Amino acid sequence: PGYITGPLSSVWRDWVHWSVEFGIDANNIWAVPYDWRLPGSVLEERDLYFHRLKLTFETALKLRRGPALVFAHSMGNNVFRYFLEWLKLEIAPKLYQQWIDDHIYAYISVGSPFLGAAEALKATLSGITFGLPILEGTSRLMCNTFGSSLWMLPFSSNCHAIGKGWRKLVTGLKDGVAVCCDETEYSSKFSGWPVDLAKVDIPKGSENAGASFLGVSDDTKDTGECSIPVQRSFSARQIADGTLFQEIGDLDTDSKRVLYQLHKFYLNNPLFNALTPWDRPPIKNIFCVYGVNLRTEVGYHFAPSGKPYPNNWIIMDIIYETEGGNLQSRSGASVDGNPSTTSGDSTIPYHSLSWCKTWLGPRVNVTRAPQNAHDGSDVEEVLEMEHQYKIDIVPNLTRNSHVKYVTYYEDGISNHGRTAVWEFDKVNHRNMVRSPVLMREILLEIVHSTHPNATGKFVSKAIRHPIRDDDCYWDYAKARCAIPEHCEYRYIFGDVHLGQSCRLRDSASSMLQKIFDL
Repeated sequence: PGYITGPLSSVWRDWVHWSVEFGIDANNIWAVPYDWRLPGSVLEERDLYFHRLKLTFETALKLRRGPALVFAHSMGNNVFRYFLEWLKLEIAPKLYQQWIDDHIYAYISVGSPFLGAAEALKATLSGITFGLPILEGTSRLMCNTFGSSLWMLPFSSNCHAIGKGWRKLVTGLKDGVAVCCDETEYSSKFSGWPVDLAKVDIPKGSENAGASFLGVSDDTKDTGECSIPVQRSFSARQIADGTLFQEIGDLDTDSKRVLYQLHKFYLNNPLFNALTPWDRPPIKNIFCVYGVNLRTEVGYHFAPSGKPYPNNWIIMDIIYETEGGNLQSRSGASVDGNPSTTSGDSTIPYHSLSWCKTWLGPRVNVTRAPQNAHDGSDVEEVLEMEHQYKIDIVPNLTRNSHVKYVTYYEDGISNHGRTAVWEFDKVNHRNMVRSPVLMREILLEIVHSTHPNATGKFVSKAIRHPIRDDDCYWDYAKARCAIPEHCEYRYIFGDVHLGQSCRLRDSASSMLQKIFDL
């Protein structure tokens, strides 16, 4: 493993290595892997996964005499959400909050697809190879056998699950799907996303294949131009509720299977509908972390290829969000839409990643600082910014185009414990969990929260010393290692350039303590 799949099969290796390097006992790191091919209900049915996960938390509490820090990446956040919902039925309601307080100290969400990802739709209709030496059609065949593929479908932030007590009062529900959308869903475009997730060319004569299900009227008259297909647009809501797959049913033999899995594992799941927005979980400390300012796919134009399944769709165009929130087609042309303030992490759009900003309190402190070691001269902050639910926080901060920053959004006032959202410039989805800067910030927060002399809710961002040998480099202008108070020249056999021989004077754990003491 790793020789062919490369970084796809070694996501946590660097994280574990750095944890030990920074002074964390390896015996305190507990892995809880899951079969990522399976939807949540099957994970429990086949593997008793959530029973075993609950037992893991309880065992860790007894052995380590303290609550755990949950570190979840990408789809792992969906699994953790499912666990919290499952736990509500496993534990008496009066004991639920106490169990969480006793067993979970902090939840660190890394690159979470809170509102899904456009690429999940691409995988379902066209296939994604992830750089592996396989055909897209083969990839589609493989992905569509996984019940978990639909777990990442994009959905609207304006549609919410209806509580069991209200279901009898709601009429017109299809197949028992208990979801209600607010007025914003119908008065605004694109279900809150930058663009419609899918545009599909449907040949004349097939455009009303799903009319009985959708209530679509035949407003398209045959003008004799039989070669011109009808183009339909589908929002995130229409993808999550199955409208898209219903309408292309006559063109795609796999649509029935997709609809079956969508209803069985998600829309009609008796536990909860996972394709609805996630409210802030009742955990004392939450850190939501993701990369930004990378080109990310947000929409597609599909057309029938004329070939049999699984190669029956081709992608005519892809819509990307780019740095600054601009929308572009595959050719580079500008696209009209509802752009975000910036772009996502190359896999998940910013609109989905940043949903956790809605978890912040009514007053938010915003700080922007360089990712690398710095003396504080390029740090800016805006205190007590007003925050309204579902309205993005856009601070007026300057930016050096040559510097990669971290933008910290942290509760000034909150009724839910501590909540922080950290945005890392130019760190892609798969590398976010490997970021030594993220590890530095998390460890500083751990030290801060347990230090008897700590002041403030969060660690100050005023200064950051180098904490790893890789943070030291050679200053050619001064012919010495840069940051000489913390880095020194120390050659080790195998170094091939001067920068490699620049190393920390002290251990990584000592440097972390020095940062905190400041």
